[in-house]
Amino acid sequence: MSNYIEPTDQLSDGAKDLVRALHSLKEEVEAVIWYHQRIDTSDDDALKEILKHNRDEEIEHVCVVLEWLRRNMPVWDEELKENLFKEGPIGHPEEVNQADGENPATPGSLRLGSMKK
Repeated sequence: MSNYIEPTDQLSDGAKDLVRALHSLKEEVEAVIWYHQRIDTSDDDALKEILKHNRDEEIEHVCVVLEWLRRNMPVWDEELKENLFKEGPIGHPEEVNQADGENPATPGSLRLGSMKK
């Protein structure tokens, strides 16, 4: 199955690289899931240590692909800076951008903002 929904001859090299990075990110996250489940179900401590090492290597791969995305697609940089390494509730900032005329996020809100622009 193709990784593309648009004709590849119409996509820029940059767009193709983004697709490569995003698919690599997906594959690395899937590998973390697989290793984590194997660790949780294994009864062999030595095997668990090997699998933990492998899982942690996959997490490193996730992080370096995210860093590539951050450097190559500005919205990743903006969103990562806004949403990572913060205290308090996840996904619910204490203050919403009042310039957009938004009300503070309510519980369960996705804080998507106005689409009237």
